[in-house]
Amino acid sequence: MTLIKSISGIRGTIGGNSKENLTPIDIVEISAAYGHWIIATQRNKKVVVGRDGRISGQMVLDLVVNTLMGCGIDVVDLGLSTTPTVEIAVPLENAGGGIIITASHNPEQWNALKLLNEKGEFVSSADGEKILEIADNAHFNFAEVQNLGKRIENKDYIKKHIDKILALELVDVESIKNKNYTVVVDGVNSSGSIFVPELLNSLGIENIVVLNPEPNGKFNHNPEPLPENLKDLMEAVVTHKAILGIAIDPDVDRLAFVSEDGSYFGEEYTLVSIADYYLKNKGGNTVSNLSSTKALKDITLKAGYTYEASAVGEVNVVNKMKETNAIIGGEGNGGIILPELHYGRDALVGIALFISQLAKLDTKPSELRSSYPNYFISKNKIELGANTNMSEILSKIEERYKDYDCNTVDGLKINFENEWVHLRKSNTEPIIRIYSESSSMEAANLLAEKIKKEINSLI
Repeated sequence: MTLIKSISGIRGTIGGNSKENLTPIDIVEISAAYGHWIIATQRNKKVVVGRDGRISGQMVLDLVVNTLMGCGIDVVDLGLSTTPTVEIAVPLENAGGGIIITASHNPEQWNALKLLNEKGEFVSSADGEKILEIADNAHFNFAEVQNLGKRIENKDYIKKHIDKILALELVDVESIKNKNYTVVVDGVNSSGSIFVPELLNSLGIENIVVLNPEPNGKFNHNPEPLPENLKDLMEAVVTHKAILGIAIDPDVDRLAFVSEDGSYFGEEYTLVSIADYYLKNKGGNTVSNLSSTKALKDITLKAGYTYEASAVGEVNVVNKMKETNAIIGGEGNGGIILPELHYGRDALVGIALFISQLAKLDTKPSELRSSYPNYFISKNKIELGANTNMSEILSKIEERYKDYDCNTVDGLKINFENEWVHLRKSNTEPIIRIYSESSSMEAANLLAEKIKKEINSLI
């Protein structure tokens, strides 16, 4: 069982001993620390809170809301929602911040508190460190009874979110309606099972098949939208003669597609395809992280614009996007960030733009996928022991490959002539992530296995 504190919040498994797992005590402690940070730094003593469909979601949400109220903070409770919806709601509510209760793609025993600033973006490293410092000191001064905060329930924000998506210039509802598409959605037993079909209906799509439709948090499969977890979706797309299969994670900020022939479009190519749509219609710079496919760089340079890579992590991608004035960015895990809407990964806007592109081009997903540079990424991991010295391991690997182009901005990325490998310690799990990319999956896997053996020999 695990508890991980980081600058973006706190994540862990439900139950067990406090300080070792995500227990009510740990939830109250980090909520109180965040509340005290809001009071000390923000003019508006209001926080927006929402959750995904996890089994523990309502329990955690109630603890968070009541703790913030105990700090004297008003709380706008969105209830069952999505990560991007909470992010959009924060500035619309003129709130001082927000908390998203979700463990993203982690299994059902996990949950987490993701912390936002007044812009609806993840808190900065400096602010995250300050919140953790407040939590570690645990000297809290709560409000007296006359000054307790209020709980304000608001279920309208998903509609506001969808309305803002529909208002985007490159979302073409008329073209989509005319196609009479059938779409299959894997709701992964969370909030996307409700809100993705609602978006599709708003786009004029009536023929919708939903797999795993109950938002009860009892995930029917591993909730990470990877091909090995999407067999049922792939089969359903073919069975129902659908144009597209849609897979999201439990909090609806990651997005992967299945093509009309049942093949996996590739979560890496979610960003590539939607960025291509923007590059051809609007033009501008792009950003992804160091672990993402170089296909985005290829299509951006071909269009005559600038591509930049950031450290892994949404806050790092957002900072690099602002620095380079990028029109679109994101991560290779299927996370789309569109500044025109908001600076946060958003599967809902990704869905609307992707289907608009299909309709306007009168093409199929498999045809669209074949039009892009063909790279393959192998994603692997090695579990770490409690006393593993990650920095020492990376230094030794870097020394072995000192004759190649090595990037140490975030872990270690080694660029070979036609392939690369990126090694980094996860911020959310006790593992080393090993991402490798090459011109074939076999070559990418071989590169990953070679590096894994070298790391295991050092561990």
